[in-house]
Amino acid sequence: MSKLVNIAIDAMSGENSPKKIIDGIEISLKKKPENFFYIYGKEDILSEEINKKNLVKKFSKIIHTPDIILDNESPLAATKNGKNSSMWKSIESQKINHTDISLSAGNTGALLLMSRLILNTINGIDKPALAGLWPNNKNMNVVLDLGANIECNEKNLLDFSCMGSALFKSLFPDDHPKVGLLNVGLEEHKGNDILKKTFSILKDNKINNFDFAGFIEGNHIMDGDINVIVTDGFTGNVALKTAEGTANFISTNLKKSLNKLSLLFSYIGLRKFKQKLDPRNYNGAIFLGLEGPVVKSHGSTDAVGFAYSINMCNKIIKSGLIKKIKSNLITVDH
Repeated sequence: MSKLVNIAIDAMSGENSPKKIIDGIEISLKKKPENFFYIYGKEDILSEEINKKNLVKKFSKIIHTPDIILDNESPLAATKNGKNSSMWKSIESQKINHTDISLSAGNTGALLLMSRLILNTINGIDKPALAGLWPNNKNMNVVLDLGANIECNEKNLLDFSCMGSALFKSLFPDDHPKVGLLNVGLEEHKGNDILKKTFSILKDNKINNFDFAGFIEGNHIMDGDINVIVTDGFTGNVALKTAEGTANFISTNLKKSLNKLSLLFSYIGLRKFKQKLDPRNYNGAIFLGLEGPVVKSHGSTDAVGFAYSINMCNKIIKSGLIKKIKSNLITVDH
Protein backbone atom coordinates (compact mmCIF):
# COMPACT_ATOMS: atom_id res chain seq x y z
CA MET A 1 0.00 0.00 0.00
CA SER A 2 1.30 3.47 -0.89
CA LYS A 3 1.77 6.09 1.83
CA LEU A 4 -1.58 7.28 3.16
CA VAL A 5 -2.57 10.94 2.90
CA ASN A 6 -3.37 12.33 6.35
CA ILE A 7 -6.52 14.45 6.16
CA ALA A 8 -7.77 16.62 9.02
CA ILE A 9 -11.57 16.68 9.06
CA ASP A 10 -13.71 19.36 10.70
CA ALA A 11 -16.57 16.95 11.42
CA MET A 12 -18.97 19.30 13.22
CA SER A 13 -19.58 21.95 10.53
CA GLY A 14 -22.12 22.03 7.71
CA GLU A 15 -25.63 20.65 7.40
CA ASN A 16 -26.33 17.15 8.77
CA SER A 17 -22.90 16.86 10.33
CA PRO A 18 -21.26 14.76 11.59
CA LYS A 19 -23.33 11.91 10.06
CA LYS A 20 -22.81 12.96 6.45
CA ILE A 21 -19.10 13.52 7.17
CA ILE A 22 -18.61 10.00 8.51
CA ASP A 23 -20.75 8.52 5.72
CA GLY A 24 -18.65 10.41 3.17
CA ILE A 25 -15.44 9.09 4.68
CA GLU A 26 -16.84 5.56 4.43
CA ILE A 27 -17.78 6.04 0.76
CA SER A 28 -14.25 7.26 -0.07
CA LEU A 29 -12.60 4.38 1.81
CA LYS A 30 -14.73 1.77 0.03
CA LYS A 31 -13.55 3.14 -3.31
CA LYS A 32 -9.87 3.43 -2.35
CA PRO A 33 -8.42 3.22 1.17
CA GLU A 34 -5.70 5.79 0.41
CA ASN A 35 -6.28 8.23 3.27
CA PHE A 36 -6.09 8.34 7.05
CA PHE A 37 -8.50 10.70 8.78
CA TYR A 38 -7.93 12.79 11.90
CA ILE A 39 -11.52 13.62 12.81
CA TYR A 40 -12.07 16.71 14.97
CA GLY A 41 -15.26 17.21 16.97
CA LYS A 42 -17.20 16.12 20.02
CA GLU A 43 -15.87 12.72 20.92
CA ASP A 44 -19.10 11.17 22.24
CA ILE A 45 -21.08 12.09 19.11
CA LEU A 46 -18.31 11.02 16.74
CA SER A 47 -17.70 7.72 18.52
CA GLU A 48 -21.35 6.80 18.21
CA GLU A 49 -21.23 7.28 14.43
CA ILE A 50 -17.78 5.78 13.80
CA ASN A 51 -18.34 2.67 15.92
CA LYS A 52 -21.01 1.63 13.39
CA LYS A 53 -18.45 1.60 10.57
CA ASN A 54 -15.46 -0.73 10.96
CA LEU A 55 -13.67 0.59 7.89
CA VAL A 56 -13.84 4.20 9.12
CA LYS A 57 -12.74 3.09 12.58
CA LYS A 58 -9.68 1.37 11.06
CA PHE A 59 -8.55 4.44 9.10
CA SER A 60 -9.32 7.25 11.54
CA LYS A 61 -8.58 8.83 14.90
CA ILE A 62 -10.92 11.08 16.88
CA ILE A 63 -9.56 14.28 18.42
CA HIS A 64 -11.99 15.81 20.90
CA THR A 65 -12.84 19.49 20.46
CA PRO A 66 -15.57 21.04 22.61
CA ASP A 67 -16.61 23.97 20.40
CA ILE A 68 -18.39 24.31 17.04
CA ILE A 69 -18.28 27.25 14.60
CA LEU A 70 -21.82 28.10 13.51
CA ASP A 71 -22.70 28.93 9.91
CA ASN A 72 -24.10 32.35 10.86
CA GLU A 73 -21.16 33.33 13.06
CA SER A 74 -19.07 36.27 11.88
CA PRO A 75 -15.51 35.36 10.84
CA LEU A 76 -14.01 37.71 13.45
CA ALA A 77 -16.12 36.35 16.30
CA ALA A 78 -15.49 32.76 15.21
CA THR A 79 -11.74 33.32 15.09
CA LYS A 80 -11.63 35.16 18.41
CA ASN A 81 -13.71 32.61 20.30
CA GLY A 82 -13.06 29.43 18.33
CA LYS A 83 -9.55 28.36 19.35
CA ASN A 84 -11.00 25.09 20.72
CA SER A 85 -13.34 24.45 17.81
CA SER A 86 -13.20 21.53 15.39
CA MET A 87 -12.52 24.00 12.56
CA TRP A 88 -9.56 25.72 14.23
CA LYS A 89 -7.95 22.53 15.49
CA SER A 90 -8.27 20.74 12.14
CA ILE A 91 -6.39 23.55 10.41
CA GLU A 92 -3.85 23.83 13.22
CA SER A 93 -3.03 20.13 12.86
CA GLN A 94 -1.09 20.97 9.68
CA LYS A 95 1.06 23.41 11.62
CA ILE A 96 2.20 20.70 14.03
CA ASN A 97 2.79 18.24 11.17
CA HIS A 98 0.07 15.77 12.08
CA THR A 99 -1.80 16.15 8.79
CA ASP A 100 -1.19 17.04 5.15
CA ILE A 101 -4.43 18.90 4.38
CA SER A 102 -7.61 20.16 6.08
CA LEU A 103 -11.23 19.72 4.97
CA SER A 104 -14.33 21.49 6.29
CA ALA A 105 -17.94 21.98 5.23
CA GLY A 106 -18.34 24.93 7.57
CA ASN A 107 -18.54 28.72 7.58
CA THR A 108 -16.52 29.91 4.55
CA GLY A 109 -15.52 33.30 5.98
CA ALA A 110 -14.39 31.81 9.27
CA LEU A 111 -12.50 29.02 7.52
CA LEU A 112 -10.62 31.50 5.33
CA LEU A 113 -9.71 33.85 8.18
CA MET A 114 -8.57 31.01 10.44
CA SER A 115 -6.56 29.45 7.62
CA ARG A 116 -4.75 32.72 6.92
CA LEU A 117 -3.94 33.25 10.59
CA ILE A 118 -2.77 29.71 11.27
CA LEU A 119 -1.03 28.73 8.03
CA ASN A 120 0.12 32.10 6.63
CA THR A 121 0.31 32.93 2.93
CA ILE A 122 3.03 31.72 0.57
CA ASN A 123 5.87 34.22 0.25
CA GLY A 124 5.07 36.59 -2.60
CA ILE A 125 1.31 36.12 -2.51
CA ASP A 126 -0.77 38.99 -1.11
CA LYS A 127 -4.19 37.33 -1.13
CA PRO A 128 -5.26 33.68 -1.17
CA ALA A 129 -8.06 32.78 -3.58
CA LEU A 130 -10.95 30.34 -3.44
CA ALA A 131 -10.81 28.04 -6.48
CA GLY A 132 -13.37 25.49 -7.60
CA LEU A 133 -14.17 23.08 -10.43
CA TRP A 134 -16.81 23.66 -13.10
CA PRO A 135 -17.82 21.18 -15.80
CA ASN A 136 -17.36 22.12 -19.44
CA ASN A 137 -17.96 20.44 -22.81
CA LYS A 138 -14.54 18.78 -22.81
CA ASN A 139 -13.49 18.20 -19.20
CA MET A 140 -13.29 20.63 -16.27
CA ASN A 141 -12.54 24.28 -15.60
CA VAL A 142 -10.73 25.67 -12.60
CA VAL A 143 -12.37 29.00 -11.72
CA LEU A 144 -10.99 31.53 -9.22
CA ASP A 145 -11.59 33.65 -7.23
CA LEU A 146 -15.04 32.46 -6.12
CA GLY A 147 -15.52 34.95 -3.31
CA ALA A 148 -12.49 35.28 -1.04
CA ASN A 149 -11.48 38.71 -2.42
CA ILE A 150 -14.11 41.19 -3.54
CA GLU A 151 -11.52 43.66 -4.86
CA CYS A 152 -8.35 42.62 -6.69
CA ASN A 153 -5.46 44.39 -8.42
CA GLU A 154 -3.36 43.12 -11.32
CA LYS A 155 -0.82 41.49 -8.94
CA ASN A 156 -3.62 39.42 -7.39
CA LEU A 157 -4.95 38.34 -10.79
CA LEU A 158 -1.44 37.35 -11.89
CA ASP A 159 -1.06 35.24 -8.77
CA PHE A 160 -4.48 33.68 -9.36
CA SER A 161 -3.39 32.74 -12.88
CA CYS A 162 -0.29 30.97 -11.58
CA MET A 163 -2.09 29.26 -8.70
CA GLY A 164 -5.07 28.21 -10.78
CA SER A 165 -2.88 26.64 -13.45
CA ALA A 166 -0.94 24.77 -10.76
CA LEU A 167 -4.19 23.39 -9.35
CA PHE A 168 -5.41 22.34 -12.79
CA LYS A 169 -2.12 20.58 -13.51
CA SER A 170 -2.32 18.82 -10.15
CA LEU A 171 -5.81 17.49 -10.82
CA PHE A 172 -5.33 16.81 -14.53
CA PRO A 173 -1.61 16.06 -15.02
CA ASP A 174 -1.97 15.04 -18.67
CA ASP A 175 -3.30 18.46 -19.76
CA HIS A 176 -1.46 21.75 -20.22
CA PRO A 177 -3.40 24.65 -18.66
CA LYS A 178 -4.83 27.48 -20.77
CA VAL A 179 -5.57 30.59 -18.72
CA GLY A 180 -8.21 33.20 -19.58
CA LEU A 181 -9.28 36.43 -17.88
CA LEU A 182 -13.05 36.78 -17.47
CA ASN A 183 -14.14 40.02 -19.13
CA VAL A 184 -17.00 41.83 -20.88
CA GLY A 185 -15.38 41.35 -24.30
CA LEU A 186 -12.53 39.63 -26.12
CA GLU A 187 -10.73 42.71 -27.44
CA GLU A 188 -7.67 44.07 -25.62
CA HIS A 189 -9.25 47.51 -25.14
CA LYS A 190 -12.31 46.07 -23.35
CA GLY A 191 -12.66 45.93 -19.56
CA ASN A 192 -11.35 48.00 -16.65
CA ASP A 193 -7.77 49.17 -16.14
CA ILE A 194 -6.86 46.27 -13.86
CA LEU A 195 -7.89 43.69 -16.44
CA LYS A 196 -6.06 45.55 -19.21
CA LYS A 197 -2.85 45.73 -17.15
CA THR A 198 -3.09 42.05 -16.25
CA PHE A 199 -3.65 41.16 -19.90
CA SER A 200 -0.60 43.15 -20.95
CA ILE A 201 1.70 41.54 -18.35
CA LEU A 202 0.56 37.99 -19.14
CA LYS A 203 0.78 38.59 -22.89
CA ASP A 204 4.34 39.93 -22.71
CA ASN A 205 5.75 37.27 -20.38
CA LYS A 206 7.15 33.94 -21.50
CA ILE A 207 5.37 31.47 -19.25
CA ASN A 208 6.25 27.79 -19.22
CA ASN A 209 3.63 26.49 -16.82
CA PHE A 210 0.55 27.63 -18.73
CA ASP A 211 -0.57 29.25 -21.97
CA PHE A 212 -2.28 32.63 -21.75
CA ALA A 213 -5.35 32.61 -24.01
CA GLY A 214 -6.48 36.23 -23.49
CA PHE A 215 -9.93 37.33 -22.43
CA ILE A 216 -12.95 35.06 -22.16
CA GLU A 217 -16.61 36.06 -21.93
CA GLY A 218 -19.08 34.44 -19.55
CA ASN A 219 -21.01 32.66 -22.31
CA HIS A 220 -17.88 30.71 -23.32
CA ILE A 221 -16.82 29.44 -19.88
CA MET A 222 -18.39 26.04 -20.57
CA ASP A 223 -16.84 25.60 -24.05
CA GLY A 224 -13.74 23.92 -22.64
CA ASP A 225 -11.26 25.79 -24.85
CA ILE A 226 -9.90 27.63 -21.80
CA ASN A 227 -9.63 25.61 -18.60
CA VAL A 228 -8.44 28.13 -15.98
CA ILE A 229 -10.78 31.11 -15.62
CA VAL A 230 -9.43 34.03 -13.58
CA THR A 231 -11.51 36.84 -12.08
CA ASP A 232 -12.04 38.82 -8.88
CA GLY A 233 -14.07 37.34 -6.04
CA PHE A 234 -17.15 39.50 -6.59
CA THR A 235 -17.55 38.54 -10.24
CA GLY A 236 -16.57 34.93 -9.61
CA ASN A 237 -19.10 34.44 -6.84
CA VAL A 238 -21.91 35.98 -8.90
CA ALA A 239 -20.98 33.74 -11.84
CA LEU A 240 -20.90 30.66 -9.59
CA LYS A 241 -24.31 31.30 -8.04
CA THR A 242 -25.77 32.05 -11.48
CA ALA A 243 -24.38 28.80 -12.90
CA GLU A 244 -25.70 26.78 -9.94
CA GLY A 245 -29.14 28.34 -10.25
CA THR A 246 -29.24 27.78 -14.02
CA ALA A 247 -28.25 24.12 -13.66
CA ASN A 248 -30.96 23.58 -11.05
CA PHE A 249 -33.54 25.38 -13.22
CA ILE A 250 -32.72 23.22 -16.25
CA SER A 251 -32.82 19.95 -14.30
CA THR A 252 -36.10 20.77 -12.57
CA ASN A 253 -37.97 22.01 -15.62
CA LEU A 254 -36.66 19.28 -17.91
CA LYS A 255 -38.07 16.67 -15.58
CA LYS A 256 -41.43 18.48 -15.46
CA SER A 257 -41.69 18.77 -19.25
CA LEU A 258 -41.14 15.09 -20.01
CA ASN A 259 -43.86 12.46 -19.70
CA LYS A 260 -43.24 8.90 -18.48
CA LEU A 261 -42.90 7.46 -21.99
CA SER A 262 -40.33 10.01 -23.13
CA LEU A 263 -38.46 9.55 -19.86
CA LEU A 264 -38.26 5.81 -20.55
CA PHE A 265 -36.89 6.24 -24.08
CA SER A 266 -34.36 8.86 -23.06
CA TYR A 267 -33.33 7.33 -19.73
CA ILE A 268 -29.64 6.76 -20.53
CA GLY A 269 -29.16 10.19 -22.07
CA LEU A 270 -30.95 11.90 -19.21
CA ARG A 271 -28.89 10.02 -16.65
CA LYS A 272 -25.65 11.22 -18.26
CA PHE A 273 -27.05 14.75 -18.46
CA LYS A 274 -28.00 14.67 -14.78
CA GLN A 275 -24.55 13.42 -13.79
CA LYS A 276 -22.97 16.25 -15.76
CA LEU A 277 -25.00 18.84 -13.84
CA ASP A 278 -24.80 17.14 -10.44
CA PRO A 279 -22.90 19.61 -8.19
CA ARG A 280 -21.80 16.76 -5.92
CA ASN A 281 -19.40 15.62 -8.65
CA TYR A 282 -17.51 18.93 -8.40
CA ASN A 283 -17.76 19.47 -4.66
CA GLY A 284 -14.69 20.88 -2.99
CA ALA A 285 -13.13 24.31 -3.41
CA ILE A 286 -9.61 25.06 -2.22
CA PHE A 287 -8.00 28.11 -0.69
CA LEU A 288 -4.94 28.69 -2.86
CA GLY A 289 -1.95 30.74 -1.72
CA LEU A 290 -1.52 29.38 1.81
CA GLU A 291 1.49 27.46 3.11
CA GLY A 292 -0.86 24.52 3.72
CA PRO A 293 -3.85 23.36 1.64
CA VAL A 294 -7.39 23.85 2.98
CA VAL A 295 -10.41 22.49 1.10
CA LYS A 296 -13.94 23.83 1.57
CA SER A 297 -16.80 21.41 0.97
CA HIS A 298 -20.24 22.86 0.23
CA GLY A 299 -22.13 23.03 3.51
CA SER A 300 -25.34 21.61 2.06
CA THR A 301 -23.80 18.71 0.13
CA ASP A 302 -24.52 15.11 1.11
CA ALA A 303 -22.18 12.20 1.89
CA VAL A 304 -21.53 11.54 -1.82
CA GLY A 305 -20.48 15.14 -2.37
CA PHE A 306 -18.27 15.09 0.70
CA ALA A 307 -16.57 11.93 -0.61
CA TYR A 308 -15.71 13.82 -3.81
CA SER A 309 -14.04 16.56 -1.78
CA ILE A 310 -11.98 13.89 0.00
CA ASN A 311 -10.84 12.63 -3.40
CA MET A 312 -9.76 16.17 -4.29
CA CYS A 313 -7.72 16.34 -1.08
CA ASN A 314 -5.92 13.15 -2.02
CA LYS A 315 -5.02 14.43 -5.50
CA ILE A 316 -3.83 17.78 -4.14
CA ILE A 317 -1.35 16.19 -1.76
CA LYS A 318 -0.10 13.45 -4.08
CA SER A 319 0.53 15.99 -6.83
CA GLY A 320 2.57 18.33 -4.61
CA LEU A 321 0.33 21.34 -5.27
CA ILE A 322 2.03 23.76 -2.86
CA LYS A 323 5.43 23.15 -4.48
CA LYS A 324 3.89 23.61 -7.92
CA ILE A 325 2.41 26.96 -6.89
CA LYS A 326 5.74 28.20 -5.50
CA SER A 327 7.65 27.23 -8.65
CA ASN A 328 4.87 28.59 -10.85
CA LEU A 329 5.04 32.04 -9.29
CA ILE A 330 8.67 32.46 -10.31
CA THR A 331 7.73 32.30 -13.99
CA VAL A 332 5.80 35.57 -14.00
CA ASP A 333 7.85 38.75 -13.77
CA HIS A 334 5.96 41.26 -11.65
